[in-house]
Amino acid sequence: MSDAIDAPRFGVNYTPAKGWFHHWLDFDLDAVRADLDSIAGLGLDHLRVFPLWPLFQPNRTLIRPRAVEQLVALVDAAGERGLDVAVDGLQGHLSSFDFLPSWTATWHRRNIFTDPEVIEGQENYLRTLAGALAERPNFLGLTIGNEINQFSGDPHPDPDRITPEQAAAWLRRVLAACEQGAPGRLHLHAEYDAAWYQDDHPFTPAQAARIGAATAVHSWVFNGTAQRYGADSTACGQHAAYMVELSKAWAKDPHRPVWLQEVGAPAPHIAPEAAGRFTATTVAAALDCPDLWGVTWWCSHDVDRSLADFPELEYSLGLLTNDQQVKPAGRALADAVAEARAHGRRPLPRTTALVLDLPDDAPKRSTCAPGGAFFEAFMRLTADGARPTALLAEHATDQQHLTARGITEVVTVEDVDHT
Repeated sequence: MSDAIDAPRFGVNYTPAKGWFHHWLDFDLDAVRADLDSIAGLGLDHLRVFPLWPLFQPNRTLIRPRAVEQLVALVDAAGERGLDVAVDGLQGHLSSFDFLPSWTATWHRRNIFTDPEVIEGQENYLRTLAGALAERPNFLGLTIGNEINQFSGDPHPDPDRITPEQAAAWLRRVLAACEQGAPGRLHLHAEYDAAWYQDDHPFTPAQAARIGAATAVHSWVFNGTAQRYGADSTACGQHAAYMVELSKAWAKDPHRPVWLQEVGAPAPHIAPEAAGRFTATTVAAALDCPDLWGVTWWCSHDVDRSLADFPELEYSLGLLTNDQQVKPAGRALADAVAEARAHGRRPLPRTTALVLDLPDDAPKRSTCAPGGAFFEAFMRLTADGARPTALLAEHATDQQHLTARGITEVVTVEDVDHT
């Protein structure tokens, strides 16, 4: 997928207004349709949906036909409203809760990334979901799972520890199963930002930027960005765009699509009255990134406060309330979408590259995290009016690579520190 992106997509991560993701237990297609109507009303063109793995595959050799039928019905209902659908498979982890099937836990405790029988079960499951949707014209493809890298190391309380080599082998195997089920669709994997920011994390930036049909980034400013720099800072408003550009340092394809697959306005880090402004700033910054596949906001609807034990910030992330009312962030996103479609232009290349002096496997990648030297140099350049991108040091003198990416100026962190 090396063709340049002409028109970014705009979508939302679908959180059902009634019952959250537990709605699969009492699936109500009429309630889903009401949610989809409100999503389509914002002018969005796609959604990302989350079948819960233990409910769809409660036994390693049982993939529930009725659950798969309900997923297909949801995809069809979305298509009737002009919405394309990306489906996450191994759920996995959502909004601080883990959803692992019983055949991977306690008395059946097995490493979900390395156990041969578990991997075979995962392959069958992903292949089944992909195959069930392969003929739907509005099916975009499968993401392996939501931030499944959080199961592989700290700070998870019971991680399935693996090496980077084992992570890469697992990714390739399960993505191959997705491709077998629905050839040629947008199949990819997605990690939370430990893959980009946490030293020695087994899921690496190179895997994210080279394995799968596109690179996915999840941008959350509660990761220390808002706390350190403030909600109105350049770092906060540009964090999503920074992650998009950071990912390009490791990409082999100079025009590899990058999907801003999750981004949201978490309170109290972003005050409710500032959510609309933050949304507009974040989307505008992301749209200034070449080769952006699309922006998919988290999330469609608030979490109903009758549901217990969520972290406080999770309850209010919706673009819409539980009774389908549009919130300020929803209005801001709808306005940004309308403006982009009416007057949007593909952004020019980012000609200034900030050198990232890391080996390819990036064991000590915390320099890229909030507070790190590379992060802060990138943000200083941005605040000064530059449009930087990221470049591995090994490519800094590779003229063919620089030309392919449109880079005409190379600067180092030390250069920025001395100005």
